[in-house]
Amino acid sequence: MQYFFDKKWMLALVLLVLPMLVEAQQNFTKNENKILHFGILLGYNQTRFAVTHSETFINHDSIKVVDSPNTPGFNLGIISNFRLSRHIDLRVIPTLIFAEKDLRFTEFRSSGDVTITNTVESLYLDLPIGLKYKSDRFYDNFRFYVMGGMKLDYDLASNSDKRKANDIIKLGKIDVAAEAGFGFEFYFPLFIFSPEIKLSQGINNVHVPTTNLQYSDVISALRSRTLTISLQFEG
Repeated sequence: MQYFFDKKWMLALVLLVLPMLVEAQQNFTKNENKILHFGILLGYNQTRFAVTHSETFINHDSIKVVDSPNTPGFNLGIISNFRLSRHIDLRVIPTLIFAEKDLRFTEFRSSGDVTITNTVESLYLDLPIGLKYKSDRFYDNFRFYVMGGMKLDYDLASNSDKRKANDIIKLGKIDVAAEAGFGFEFYFPLFIFSPEIKLSQGINNVHVPTTNLQYSDVISALRSRTLTISLQFEG
């Protein structure tokens, strides 16, 4: 069933893109020389923490493992694209990111190991800025591009300033990350459609050490890692 489902989606994509690729004339040429244009972004993300253990963890007599599995979320953004040259664009894409990050603590107990999962729910105001380098058009209406840049995330749901009964750790509100990715531009008569894959690596430590939280002292640093697959529509 899954194989059949995948084949249907692949066929739909081919039927959508093929007429555009064989079109004799270039679509949406008015975009080529525009200094500024806008669009929308819809994305799916998988995010987790890169965990750095503290010295306390090494000597801890009960906590054996601290890890962070990938968890899903989604993105909604507004694209502002500034044309710098024929092949280079400056991109600013304010985005709302709905994400969860799980931290798993495995404890040794006389009755057997117990895993405790702490789910950190986040609503980020994401402010990325980056450069996009794009190729010449192929088959009149197709491009390949790569991108890279930095972003600042402000967590609107951060618990760093308040104490909840179920808190295991506390996180800071601000996250800074470097990001890089690639994508494809498909030119249609009225818009540009761009699927993109992007990786982000947090630079700063978002863990806030808190002495009265029993799991906080086994962590030295938490840095975000995110994979984002997005669909972009620009006009």
